[in-house]
Amino acid sequence: MTNMAGIESPSNPVVRDIARSIEARTHFLIEGEKPILEAVAAGIPLEHLLHDGSVRPGRLAAIASARPRLVSRAVLERLAESSTPQHLLAVALRRDVPVAQILGRPGPAVFLFGVQDPGNLGAIVRVAEAAGAAGVLAAPGSADFFHARAVRASAGSVLRIPVSGRVSFEPFAADAKEAGRVIAGAVASGGENPFEQPLPSASVLVIGAEGTGLPAGAYRYLDRRLTLPMREPVDSLNAAVAAALILYAGFGRVER
Repeated sequence: MTNMAGIESPSNPVVRDIARSIEARTHFLIEGEKPILEAVAAGIPLEHLLHDGSVRPGRLAAIASARPRLVSRAVLERLAESSTPQHLLAVALRRDVPVAQILGRPGPAVFLFGVQDPGNLGAIVRVAEAAGAAGVLAAPGSADFFHARAVRASAGSVLRIPVSGRVSFEPFAADAKEAGRVIAGAVASGGENPFEQPLPSASVLVIGAEGTGLPAGAYRYLDRRLTLPMREPVDSLNAAVAAALILYAGFGRVER
């Protein structure tokens, strides 16, 4: 059962504070029971757990330490991304991981430019975790790793694998090279076939958005350029698909 009085108004001070913390990107929203349970399993503490009257108290038993609180549908609609929000929302502290920590982990790191769709971003994070990547980083202008749709599309991966947003590529590339990593960029044409020569695990895979690709300034930092073989007239792939193919083809066998 809930242990606090219900909140009816979207202008309630608690709701306003939550909304401000999400807008300031100090906290993020987790929508739905399955992603919330995945967050708990990943050891992420929940600061708020909000639900409407359709949620049975027994369903909250596994996460009761988050102090479940009954709220109106108007409150859920105020906070959620979707116009028809889930019946259960949680709020957690963001966990952007320092760049040095990601570079110090085993496995390839993935760096993203301009991936603006949260669902696509989440899919890349899911692939990265599955392929044993060290972590995923994104330049300014990419979607937020902790956008509710990104969390959902990652199927919980963004709650487990290290991620870091708004990372400037130039200093990152310098740090990666100093750490002994090879920087490999996915390019539309003229690059090596990643299926023919695997990359070392201590690499960085740089992926741009479909259509725009990598920014011109990134090319001078690349040690290798990779181009997926494609039959005409296809000349590009979705960023998540490209990341999956290159990670599995270019970095050898994934240890289970």
